[in-house]
Amino acid sequence: MSFYSYKNANSTHCPCSVSGSEILNGLNERVCIQVQRVYDSCLFQDQLSDQRVALISYGLVPSSCGGGEQSTENCNQPTMPITFESCRSTTTEGTIRNLSVERLCDRPCFARVRGQVDVPIDILFTDANCREYIGRGVVTVDRDVLLSIPDESIVPYNIEAMVSAICVSGTYVGNNIFCLEICVTVVLKVLAKVEMLVPSYGFCEVPPCEEFADSVCDEFFSLPLFPQALCDEDALRARNVSCTCGNYTSTTGLGCSGGTACAHGGSACGCCR
Repeated sequence: MSFYSYKNANSTHCPCSVSGSEILNGLNERVCIQVQRVYDSCLFQDQLSDQRVALISYGLVPSSCGGGEQSTENCNQPTMPITFESCRSTTTEGTIRNLSVERLCDRPCFARVRGQVDVPIDILFTDANCREYIGRGVVTVDRDVLLSIPDESIVPYNIEAMVSAICVSGTYVGNNIFCLEICVTVVLKVLAKVEMLVPSYGFCEVPPCEEFADSVCDEFFSLPLFPQALCDEDALRARNVSCTCGNYTSTTGLGCSGGTACAHGGSACGCCR
């Protein structure tokens, strides 16, 4: 099973949503944890046109070189013309080059952060024999932004980039260079490894793994073993189900409707017993 399996729905030591007074229930200690604190970050998204990207390396997709007289060695060299298929980023970690951080005199908490962010991408293309190749390239984005920078300390801060990219279109222009139209996302972050004091509910109870199976009985087995003696109207409203009491079943989900007599002579509102 997982943290979010119905079998763990009532566990107090599994991640879940809380609200109201539930937030304070179970808080029993302050815990010191080591984390990467984000002091500031900013998002850049743009559609870049006419981006010329040179292949750093490329190779044949293994399933593309079929049998026959042609050897696998010959397959490693694509046959012109080359047709662009697709491209996307290979990792969310970007590389920042020529980084410059200049603090501002008129805004002491901020700095001008400049640099080039390299976004690694994989380019998929085919040759004249319909063989598929995959190549590695890099898209470079220039950034010149304002970020809030923490004061000097023994533990230094770092500027890091989270990246993602996907191609809209592309063409091969020759000499292992592609001209791409690409959608790029860059998130610059000011980070430092710190020790934070946070409130804690204690350690998680890690459930055993649940092997995948088409368990058609799971929903049935999740029902309570015995019927409920009383109807909880608030719970039924949330679940939007009808209330069954004795021999009378309400079709409104809220017990007997106004002015309706109960089957056993009870009151005309709420659940009949």
